[in-house]
Amino acid sequence: MAELAPSILAADFARLGEQLAACELAGADRVHIDVMDNHFVPNLTLGPEVAAACRRSTKLRLEAHLMVEEPDSIIPAFLAAGVDWVTVHFEACRQLHRTIRVIRQGGGHPGVGINPATPVHFLSQLIEEVDLALVMSVDPGFGGQTFQPAALGKLAELRQMIDRRGLTCDVEVDGGVDADNARACVAAGASVLVAGTSVFKATGGVAAGIGCLLGQMGRSVPTTATKETVH
Repeated sequence: MAELAPSILAADFARLGEQLAACELAGADRVHIDVMDNHFVPNLTLGPEVAAACRRSTKLRLEAHLMVEEPDSIIPAFLAAGVDWVTVHFEACRQLHRTIRVIRQGGGHPGVGINPATPVHFLSQLIEEVDLALVMSVDPGFGGQTFQPAALGKLAELRQMIDRRGLTCDVEVDGGVDADNARACVAAGASVLVAGTSVFKATGGVAAGIGCLLGQMGRSVPTTATKETVH
């Protein structure tokens, strides 16, 4: 069964703890923390202090998505902040096997992501070393972008690669995920869906956004979920 990871990039940071609680109550599985350095991508976002605040605010598992150059230097800080997964980008790492080891030796689950222009087969030599493989369905850097349908073929190709080798690696998709494409993402092989705008900017609030996505993913909405309005 596929999991849902709301991306706090789209959250109201004045109400972050409240919104994380709403995510947890509504049935989310993970919290996705988008880290951008204004070098690898044209935006500057969140640091380990925000990850630590998330850890204090929710029992949900945390994943830090490092869209940064030279990620090795900041990986320990995010692991110390309490994140469970650390995902780096294939395109940003000079010594990717070494970076994966830094994450693993620090007690985290390593992940690697690829941008829309990067072929899936580039992951062939390292897929057995990671716990998560991420397909970007938009060019990274900003929230609220439109899902690129070509990502579905990449998800299917990645799923086939993992299944052929008998691996348990998660297949994650990130960028423009909403109720119109969530079902197709799962059908293509995604086991984790990242969603930001369609959760935190949803009409009716966080619970409504998560409920809609879970329904499209073939999952039931928890009976404890309550409506929460986003201002």
